[in-house]
Amino acid sequence: MNIHVNAEAFSRFEARPVSPSIGAELIGVDLGEVDEELAAEVRAALLKYQVVFFRDQQITREQHIHFARMFGELEIHPATPKGQPDPEVLRITHGPGNKGKENMWHSDVTWRECPSLGSILRAIELPEIGGDTLFSNMVLAYKDLDDDLKERLRGMIAVHDIARVFAKRLNEDASRLHEKFPPQEHPVVRTHPETGEHLLYVNGAFTSHIKGLDRDESDQLLSDLYKRAAIPEYQCRFRWEPGSLAFWDNRACQHYAASDYYPNVRVMERVTIAGDRPYLDMAA
Repeated sequence: MNIHVNAEAFSRFEARPVSPSIGAELIGVDLGEVDEELAAEVRAALLKYQVVFFRDQQITREQHIHFARMFGELEIHPATPKGQPDPEVLRITHGPGNKGKENMWHSDVTWRECPSLGSILRAIELPEIGGDTLFSNMVLAYKDLDDDLKERLRGMIAVHDIARVFAKRLNEDASRLHEKFPPQEHPVVRTHPETGEHLLYVNGAFTSHIKGLDRDESDQLLSDLYKRAAIPEYQCRFRWEPGSLAFWDNRACQHYAASDYYPNVRVMERVTIAGDRPYLDMAA
């Protein structure tokens, strides 16, 4: 599934790949003027490249929300302060005394029964240098496994738990958090609902264990699978600039926010699009 490095022209923009494996900048897009035709082409580019990037977008929070709504219903994250206007927006602020904690490979909200389709992140305030976000292609991470391991993984179920990350961040007891968001079971290998591709669907942030394996075996297997995201040949790296946005497919890739800018300030706003329940089509 390697992507050709030549720029590809859609009818409403040019897609310029940023690595052979994942990611493209969409050139010539104005996200302040989004119609259904443009949204459909962006979705096609997202399915092809797994993450798409936009530069020089001087849009408002309301326009950010409107753009995201073109792709589905929006989520409200439990970390969003109660009473916040526009609760669909998760504001992620780091600086002195608050070092970034998103520096591990993960896919957003896999602790939900129906995890996210995708996330759209907008730069609000950036450090002078650092704070890049990396993305990794989980289709390739699965495709390059040996056939015996692929066969072993098919049909395995993993448990995803919000408390692994957010019990401490929300200052809430894990058992109480589980009353609102009980741990969820998802296939270790899932089928992408739009492309039909198979991909690895476990991550170091939210996956706690694999059902039916003893803890040591589960931990070792998960550790090996988590490392797949860190293989450079599956990755691209995005350097943020004022006016930049990234739109990634949480069903197909993982991401890692480098926290190398501390104690400088980095402020981002994320709007997340609801998805559907992961499944594995064993016949595919």
